[in-house]
Amino acid sequence: MLQGHQTWVFKNRPVIVASSAIGGPTEAKGRLADDFDLLHGDTWLAQDSFEKAEKVLLEEACDKAIEKAHLRKEDIEFLFAGDLMNQIISSSFAARTLGMPFLGIFGACSTSMQGLALAAQLVDSQAANHVLAATASHNSTAEKQFRYPNEYGAQKPPTSQWTVTGAGAAVVSQRGLGPRIESATIGRVIDMGIKDPLNMGGAMAPAAVDTIEAHLRDLNREPHYYDLIATGDLGSVGHPIARDLLKKHGFNVPEEILTDCGLLIYNKDQQVFAGGSGCACCATVTYGHLLNRVRKGELKRILVIATGALLSPLSYQQKESIPCIAHAVSIESEEGV
Repeated sequence: MLQGHQTWVFKNRPVIVASSAIGGPTEAKGRLADDFDLLHGDTWLAQDSFEKAEKVLLEEACDKAIEKAHLRKEDIEFLFAGDLMNQIISSSFAARTLGMPFLGIFGACSTSMQGLALAAQLVDSQAANHVLAATASHNSTAEKQFRYPNEYGAQKPPTSQWTVTGAGAAVVSQRGLGPRIESATIGRVIDMGIKDPLNMGGAMAPAAVDTIEAHLRDLNREPHYYDLIATGDLGSVGHPIARDLLKKHGFNVPEEILTDCGLLIYNKDQQVFAGGSGCACCATVTYGHLLNRVRKGELKRILVIATGALLSPLSYQQKESIPCIAHAVSIESEEGV
């Protein structure tokens, strides 16, 4: 059911019956390592290209989530997946392996919550019983496509972020035990004229704020309704910008409630510049760490806002600014039957 201008409220509360998080060697050294289902010690994953390695990460995340849900691949009626590669090849090629009906999506780093919102809508409307939402990213593939291959050793400014090597997936079902998807707010494209592709946090922060405000406004809620409000990957640059913008607009979100997946995933002493980013940043933190906390009862209500910068190498070369978007999903700890 649509409430307000941008928010779906799910009458039947679709259930996240299982989720998975797969990571690479940098993630294995991070503060959330224990929340991953599988961590790789090598970014190649025994493949002959990083792009093929990213595909394997996505396949592993999907297989693990289905296994944890005690389902078969044949039980999954639809797969929503997307990534950062041209023509979302990681997702399309993984879907070829998985062999299930596939709907490819692109929201850049907002893809995780975009897919989860769409999966919830299909399940809530009874158009499906079990839907899989997944995404992946790889540090070396993203650097090669959007900036410079890591082998070049190019200098980066402190505003740059580290693309997470990993993948996350969630199985959304009509019935079962697990966290419930209560609502989702679909974001608008926000472009504040920033053109620096090495300042993603600053570019995406206004989009995150716009979606948070739309969500609270549509549902007539205050920020403290949630135990935690987590943005996707604003990092140490974008996170304080978002906090200041919310305060300026009259939304005083306590510091202990407002957090960011890009700040959570790595230890402060790791060389990750302004924090984590990439499709797998929000996906692995949410489908691993945050949902684990919900399942343990440490968090009752969380709002996850995945943020995405909708640029491409072509748009940057044509000196375009960076349009950004954010999608929010509200998750509650009620148990299904």
